[in-house]
Amino acid sequence: MQSKEKNNLIFIRLFPGENLNEEIKKACKNHDVKTAVIISGIGQLKNSKLGYFKKKDDYSPDVFDKPLELLSLSGNIYREGDDYNLHIHAILGDEKKNALGGHLIDAQIKVTAEIVLFKTELTIERKLDEKTGLKALFLG
Repeated sequence: MQSKEKNNLIFIRLFPGENLNEEIKKACKNHDVKTAVIISGIGQLKNSKLGYFKKKDDYSPDVFDKPLELLSLSGNIYREGDDYNLHIHAILGDEKKNALGGHLIDAQIKVTAEIVLFKTELTIERKLDEKTGLKALFLG
């Protein structure tokens, strides 16, 4: 992984075999991120695990072993103790130009990934919303 920051923008380059989520967390730690917004993400992934929220603790995950283009990445990140909480959604495309998307649970880099974060000083956290069963965003 390579990363560079200027004016609260963090550019990240990931390499084959790296884990997307873990490397984003490392970049956040390296750049002392409190909170961040994922502005963009492109590249090619493998072993992608996407979910669809149905109810509390049920994201109906599917794993896609074949390489897929990372067409779009969005979400937010916040520091939680010594770790980071990632809430990421992705749109992935196959070789026939079909797109699929959902909550990005996990993925490895097949060829590359280029990700841009916007670093902020906002205080956010996630708490269980009893009505929906979702760990929802709360602004501090």
